[in-house]
Amino acid sequence: MNNIKTEFSIKDLENLSGIKAHTIRIWEKRYNLFQPKRTDTNIRYYSTESLQKILNVAFLNNNGYKISKISNLGNEGINALVQEIATKEKVRDEYAINSFKLAMLTFDQHLFSKTYQELIATKSFKEIFYNAFLPLLNEIGMLWQTETISPAHEHFISTHIKQKILLNIEKSEVISLKESKKMFVFFLPENEIHDIGLLFVNYELVSRGYQTLFLGQSIPTSSLLDLLKFYDNITFVSYFTIKPEKEEIENYLEEFKRTLLSNDNNELWILGYMLKALNFNNLPKNITPFLSIEDLVNKL
Repeated sequence: MNNIKTEFSIKDLENLSGIKAHTIRIWEKRYNLFQPKRTDTNIRYYSTESLQKILNVAFLNNNGYKISKISNLGNEGINALVQEIATKEKVRDEYAINSFKLAMLTFDQHLFSKTYQELIATKSFKEIFYNAFLPLLNEIGMLWQTETISPAHEHFISTHIKQKILLNIEKSEVISLKESKKMFVFFLPENEIHDIGLLFVNYELVSRGYQTLFLGQSIPTSSLLDLLKFYDNITFVSYFTIKPEKEEIENYLEEFKRTLLSNDNNELWILGYMLKALNFNNLPKNITPFLSIEDLVNKL
């Protein structure tokens, strides 16, 4: 099955560009910016070229250019002005996010790599993650919910971002380790597979010289018991995106404490969307929640 999406509804354009469908229609009628095609039942749809144009128009509009001026530039003029503005530091991330989205929708590995290389030429990997990848991932969550993208799109972009994190972890492993007996163990609960955030936290610690073990997705609590035979000062780190579910999370933490935190040296640090179901005031002292990756890193 061909998963490459080449036709987009006006709602898709709204979700991807942030420009309301009503506004897009006005721009079509008043400025002739877009020329949608029609189905046999007279429903608008747009090409990949139209998607790229709306992303560029939205980019220019967000950076202070009036739509009346943009409409007089023509396609080549719009592209040239976008390239000129994108060289400025303050707007480079916004342009990169649009390029990553287009790469995702068209499964264009070359565009992803080109955009990343342009960023890494002037920014650190941490800056790229926080200012481009993280906002992009947040947008992808919304695009998934609105069915603008398919699982293939999500997997494409997630895999490419994970490759960059793993590459930078490998580069950071040459840093001298801190003189500490503490071991940070990264894992996700059973049936939890969203590991990008956890991978990046691992990168943050490795780049600072901490000892880490990354165990990855869907690890039963009982499997972690084997670690207690080798380490007596462990900080477990986990990311709860969809698991455990809100009605299970307190029981999960109680079992985790009983099973793995009987040694006062051991801790559990947790992040993720599902923490919204917790009352932080009721957590044991050796279980610490964090609202963001930055909060966790600042504790180090």
